Amino acid sequence: MYAIHQMPTFKDAPVLIHAFTGYVDAGGAVRMMIDHILESCEHHLIATYEVDEVMDFRARRPILSYSVDHFTGVDIPAIQLHEVVDAEGTKFLLLAGPEPDYQWMRFLQSVSGLSHRIGVRLAVAVSGIPWPAPHTRPLGITVHGSDPSLVQGFHSQVGDVEVPGHMGAMLEFHLAQEGFDSMGITAQVPHYLSQFQYPQSAQTLLNSLSMITGLALSADGLDVAAMKATGEIAEQLQGNDEFTTVVSALEHQYDQTHGATQIAPLVEPDQMPSGDELAAQFESFLRDLDAEDGSKEN
Repeated sequence: MYAIHQMPTFKDAPVLIHAFTGYVDAGGAVRMMIDHILESCEHHLIATYEVDEVMDFRARRPILSYSVDHFTGVDIPAIQLHEVVDAEGTKFLLLAGPEPDYQWMRFLQSVSGLSHRIGVRLAVAVSGIPWPAPHTRPLGITVHGSDPSLVQGFHSQVGDVEVPGHMGAMLEFHLAQEGFDSMGITAQVPHYLSQFQYPQSAQTLLNSLSMITGLALSADGLDVAAMKATGEIAEQLQGNDEFTTVVSALEHQYDQTHGATQIAPLVEPDQMPSGDELAAQFESFLRDLDAEDGSKEN
């Protein structure tokens, strides 16, 4: 299923970060995190998966570039395993690319086989999910793992649920069954921003990875994009009473959940909109953003 370009040699057993874009990538958290790591860290290509074995090109058609009278290039998606060096010289593995469409069981076996050959000590999945939280508060994370020691100190906000399968979670579960220490970090992205590029979500994943794995992964390069996103959201808030009410309601909910009492809500609890009203206001907000983006392009 894959071609080996060179086998890495690690002095110490490495961490494997696996990151798949597509299904569980709210706010573009995973995609921006991957791009930032590969742009800011020294890296070497270890293996490339055969895309014809795992991708459905009719479902996700490659982008062709065209100039005047001829095609100039094509962007073929790739799932690749990189050896990466962090800011302090520690080497780790990054398996990144779009979520596979086909042969999930074979893909899982191939990753666990490579992980055994290389001697991975810890595998970490990253993802981003929509979450009922305001953008005016720090982004939260959900941490899950194969052993209680991996999630010690993190409080779960989720009980027993069933969710659609996705490769990050499938691989996290499979590697745990294969005997690896396996865990996942999920960024909780404000759900009204999950369809847009929200750099703060990638910053949250990078900072969380550094805290949990000990890798030195700086998120500083995303500061400018994050400030721009904050400014654009602030513009939408100006003069938009409905959106202001929505954000205030989420702030009040967030502060109650996290025990914060120093910030007074802009609306009283009994005046907060219902779930249906929140949903309708979010949809209106997204339509306004789409309309604004269209006018800028024109």
